[in-house]
Amino acid sequence: MTEPVSFYDRIESNRRKSLLLLAGFILFVVAFGYIVGYAWLGDPVGAIFGLVLALVAGTVSGLATYYAGDRVVLAASRARRITHEDNPQLFNVVEEMSIAAGLPMPKVYIIEDEAPNAFATGRDPEHASIAVTSGLLRKLNRDELQGVIAHEMAHVGNLDIRYAMLVGVLVGTVVLISDFFLRSLWFGGGRTRRGGGNQLQLVMILIAIALAILAPIFARLLQLSISRQREYLADATAVKLTRNPKGLADALEKISRDPKPLKVANRATAHLYIANPLRKREKRRSLALFSTHPPIEDRIRILRAMEAGGVPQSTG
Repeated sequence: MTEPVSFYDRIESNRRKSLLLLAGFILFVVAFGYIVGYAWLGDPVGAIFGLVLALVAGTVSGLATYYAGDRVVLAASRARRITHEDNPQLFNVVEEMSIAAGLPMPKVYIIEDEAPNAFATGRDPEHASIAVTSGLLRKLNRDELQGVIAHEMAHVGNLDIRYAMLVGVLVGTVVLISDFFLRSLWFGGGRTRRGGGNQLQLVMILIAIALAILAPIFARLLQLSISRQREYLADATAVKLTRNPKGLADALEKISRDPKPLKVANRATAHLYIANPLRKREKRRSLALFSTHPPIEDRIRILRAMEAGGVPQSTG
């Protein structure tokens, strides 16, 4: 198999997986909301009305994050915006990759931190920003830096911020519905407590209680699974932009071996980075399901296979 076929196949495979996961997530939220609504109201029409209200509340919260989230992330990361004069090589590489991707030039930021890492943020290509650490600039050569920037431009071009927003809204909706239902039962709400229940509603209540306890965990696992698939997709898209899987693979190897902790990272921003900045806390395979990123060894292995002209199946 030739290299062009391999990375195009990889892109399509990961895109399908992401869409299937997202579709499954939406169906899960709709079914969960309907069951909880029926258990609460004992009325199919009322259950749909309750689900719509929950989705509206989640959407309002998601839109606030969508329009202001990038500024919050950049401020929390202590990122400093730069110009071409501040770092010509970085600026030129970002320009090259934006041209290769056919995207507008994003704003460029530097985070003063010795740990090598990078992330992209922004709600769409017209409002995108790329931030890299000073450690990344010092420890990578130009080909490796190009691979990292191509990966981040892939996130911009693949509209991963929109995926993240939609999935965040869905997770928030699940938590909102679960919390509302469990609290209402505790405080004696719903038609069952007022004597209006029937056998079907009682069954729905038992199912809803189980789902209300387990659904937030399941929703979080789905969110993380989608996040991991988007990383594989960004890697494959980066190879499409650079035609050089070796650059990104070498960069990921250097990042994975670096002992420096990324001080500005936290669980709220970890999913944005090219490599999990909290990975040293999540080394055990048993924690893989709860990781924001696929195993970096798998990503490197796939990139090396692209370099050699074939693509193995990932474990993510």
